[in-house]
Amino acid sequence: MALIKDGVEVNDSFVDARHAESLPATGDILVSLEQWREHRDALLARGTGLGVVLKSDEHPDAIAADIEHLDVIALEFPVFTDGRAYSYARILRDQYGFAKELRAVGDVLLEQLLYMN
Repeated sequence: MALIKDGVEVNDSFVDARHAESLPATGDILVSLEQWREHRDALLARGTGLGVVLKSDEHPDAIAADIEHLDVIALEFPVFTDGRAYSYARILRDQYGFAKELRAVGDVLLEQLLYMN
């Protein structure tokens, strides 16, 4: 997956494990909300970077209690016309004070990057 930070494509240390049969034993990892709920304690015990991907119908309230444990929260854009992720980003920043990395994943258009920044 291409990762663009500050307008530059960079290497991504996080492995997207949402569709993996088993979670990698080491390394930075992105998981689904379902995986987070099922494996929370084991993921926290890893001591590596953690991220959760929220689908557009998964409100940030679902991870609010664990936000301090997360290094990345990725917000899914299932189609470019679904803007709920923009609202979720505001909620994460303003209501929950999440100051770490927010990512946009899915059907993201280059024209949207300015608004995401």
